[in-house]
Amino acid sequence: MEIVFATHNQHKTEEVRAILGADYRILNLPELGCPDIPETADTLKGNALQKAQYVADHYGRNCFADDTGLEVLALDGRPGVYSARYAGEGCSYQDNVLKLLGEMQGAADRRACFKTVVALILNGKTYFFEGRVDGIILPEQRGTDGFGYDPVFLPDGYDQTFAEMSPATKNSISHRGRAIQQLAAFLMDCGK
Repeated sequence: MEIVFATHNQHKTEEVRAILGADYRILNLPELGCPDIPETADTLKGNALQKAQYVADHYGRNCFADDTGLEVLALDGRPGVYSARYAGEGCSYQDNVLKLLGEMQGAADRRACFKTVVALILNGKTYFFEGRVDGIILPEQRGTDGFGYDPVFLPDGYDQTFAEMSPATKNSISHRGRAIQQLAAFLMDCGK
């Protein structure tokens, strides 16, 4: 099955291709020739739907999109829906991590969760899948793999940050991995 993943993020594309495997040909937005799609909704679900709907409307393709947010308890749920641009438009992953660590200096409660919402538009119908993983924000960065907040996020029950884990381990427990696994199971059921 060929399906469009409405993202320009190559890291996300690689993660999703690894999770879905060889049964799916995943095209991302650059491969489709699609410009970046603005995220203007105030919820993860809204942003995911906005991107998927754009591809469905403009290209007539089955597609899915995700939006992910890191919610930190001590920061009243921030950065949340603004996780990718927490340090401002055009910021780097490192800029976001440094802003987060600066705001968390001295915080005793370091609990946080990652959430991913996936919106799928398949044959004109819309479906949603959600993944979540709880953990804590470390006071310093550890690991060199992954991207985004991975070097400071330690998932509950593990002694490695997402950036210290192998891609296979991270994908098996991550918020995006959980949402994409639900998507994969749904697509397999549809194909039967």
